[in-house]
Amino acid sequence: MRLKIIRIVIGGFFLMITIRLFYLQVIQGQHLLRLSVNNRIRVVPLEGWRGQIKDRNGKILADNRLSYDVMITPQEIQGGEAVFVFLSQILGTDRHTLVQIYNRKKVAAFAPVAIAEDIPKEKAIMIEENRDRFPSLFIQENYRRFYPLRENSAHVLGYIGKMSLAKREQFQEYGYSMHSVVGYSGVEEFYDDELRGGEGGLQVEVNSRAQQVRLLGFREPKKGKDITLTIDSEIQRDALELLADRIGTVIVMDMDNGEVLGLINSPAFDPNVFVGNRDSQEINRLFADPDAPLLNRAIKGLFPPGSIFKVVMAIAGLDTQKITVDTTFFCDGSYRLRQSIFRCAHTHGLQNLIEGLTHSCNVYFYNLGMFLGVDTISHYARLVGLIEKTGIDLPYEQRGIVLGREERRLKGAGGWHAGDTLNLSIGQGQTQVTPLQMVRLLAMVAHDGRVPQPHMIKAIGNTPVEKFSSPHKIKIAETVFATIRQGLRAAVADPSGTAHVVDFSDIFVAGKTGTAQTSGGKKTHAWFVGYAKGKNRNVAFCVLLEHGGSSYNACVLTRELLLRMKEKKIL
Repeated sequence: MRLKIIRIVIGGFFLMITIRLFYLQVIQGQHLLRLSVNNRIRVVPLEGWRGQIKDRNGKILADNRLSYDVMITPQEIQGGEAVFVFLSQILGTDRHTLVQIYNRKKVAAFAPVAIAEDIPKEKAIMIEENRDRFPSLFIQENYRRFYPLRENSAHVLGYIGKMSLAKREQFQEYGYSMHSVVGYSGVEEFYDDELRGGEGGLQVEVNSRAQQVRLLGFREPKKGKDITLTIDSEIQRDALELLADRIGTVIVMDMDNGEVLGLINSPAFDPNVFVGNRDSQEINRLFADPDAPLLNRAIKGLFPPGSIFKVVMAIAGLDTQKITVDTTFFCDGSYRLRQSIFRCAHTHGLQNLIEGLTHSCNVYFYNLGMFLGVDTISHYARLVGLIEKTGIDLPYEQRGIVLGREERRLKGAGGWHAGDTLNLSIGQGQTQVTPLQMVRLLAMVAHDGRVPQPHMIKAIGNTPVEKFSSPHKIKIAETVFATIRQGLRAAVADPSGTAHVVDFSDIFVAGKTGTAQTSGGKKTHAWFVGYAKGKNRNVAFCVLLEHGGSSYNACVLTRELLLRMKEKKIL
């Protein structure tokens, strides 16, 4: 009886084993085969070189340079302590630090560990000369992004870095790996798909101990596409030099086709800081700097436009026929609304529209604002594009803010009052715009309502990019813009004009000054926005000095910049 029970138990075990084998080999066979192959084969990714970025004249703004990384192959390491002592002597790095780096980065016996990156060529040669002593050591050539002009076009270019966790989740489905280098900000981010090289890699077979058995395949990484930008690095250099240690932005755009020739912010930063062995202290300093050197003020900065907004007021007044060019208001230096007094910079006397623009008379536009009302003003601010993005091919552009009656109510900021209309009429209150929006506005006035599309890209590879070549037109009579141009020209050409310092005998310049009040008792923002017609090109421009005081300061900087452009035959 006992023998029978034992036979039944043994038979049961064999039956279970047979069933299990059948399940694993027949039912799960293909699945387990795939798993075994995946466990046996490893892929070591190799990043492709990024494309170059050039200015409109072919000058290189972003390039690649060879770098040398010190690698250790764990499965080949012998006399581990001696390896780290040797590297410590060559690299000048504490041995314990090197060991910590090695242990932190090690993922598999066959996968080389980058123990030090971007070392000098001389040290790389010394390490290679000792390969016979330390077979696990080798030097791997890699590339590093390099920005030869440093601060020159930092906010246009952006910078590159290893993919963050947030970006990894966002771009994983597009073929990016956890090792990918991607663009951050600027054209490096906006045109990352074109600039990014095709990833290559090594396919290796490993054994059960994760040790490399043999090389199965190699796919060479591909270089990304070169791109050519519309900007001129000479304008960039001059604008940065003229801004010096002031805070602000300068934009120069070809108003005939929307090509941005110059876009400079001050303070700027050196994008090389973010490449390779990052200087964490310098990066932290940049992020903590109260002057915000990483902020692209041209497209992300929101500022009260001040008297620049009077251009919008003039468009609204003429288009609604609330006024004509000959409509006059008397300026005695202030406008009285019940018990409140709203000041003007001077006592201008009787002013028509042209004179109101020439002298930037607040009282004229206070009266016009009360004629128009907040709803009409808000409508025309939207019509000329002050609450929409310009659509420039740079990431993170901001839209402007023009609060009207309804927006005020939705924000829970109370009702709209007559004093709010007066502030809105001269670009104060809660109205905020980007400098690039103001450039587009003046280009639109210069071209009878045709709105050019600001853009940075000129060519991808050898193929010109022409998708930005057709401006759209807003539905306002051309006679309206012709009248306003008279006022903008007089602001420069008339000896009493607010921008007379920018008058030239051989360059046609027109524009509008603005001195925008700020909160906290700080200096006013200084604006000058306009357009210039030279022998070689017609440009719209903006100079904004953040807390720069009088608009005269912005005009002086503009004058010097236009002179330099003329001397270099850009204008």
